[in-house]
Amino acid sequence: MAEDLQIISGTKNEQYEALLPQIEALISYETDLVANLGNVVAALKEQFQWFWVGFYVVKEGELVLAPFQGPVACTRIRKGKGVCGTSWEQKQTLIVPDVDQFPGHIACSSLSKSEIVVPVIRNEEVVAVLDVDSDAYNQFDETDQYYLEKIVELLRF
Repeated sequence: MAEDLQIISGTKNEQYEALLPQIEALISYETDLVANLGNVVAALKEQFQWFWVGFYVVKEGELVLAPFQGPVACTRIRKGKGVCGTSWEQKQTLIVPDVDQFPGHIACSSLSKSEIVVPVIRNEEVVAVLDVDSDAYNQFDETDQYYLEKIVELLRF
């Protein structure tokens, strides 16, 4: 099925609208969470060519690195620390136009310039976060938030 993924051109909206059903098809019949997280990350990275795309899963009171694509990443993040830990703590999506301006930003790579973190919430608790970094400033906006939130809702945790 992975070979069926189509790279879409057009506006960001058009790209997400075309990618969403492809992601849904990739993960709809697979029950393994790691496989589905991996395919979501791969589809997003391939489509948008972002610097880093990955998940952190809540385990034993920390965010632990899960499937990702990009350079080596931080392995564990505490609640309230950095953009990922703050998104977890606040239970909301965070869009950071310039990571150097975010208090307590955890710099896994100096090449990361902007970031969006989307919490995966089940039964009113954050079970994971989707973390996306760009090597350009001001990369993410409400369009990304809208569609990335829709994508994480498709996941079965």
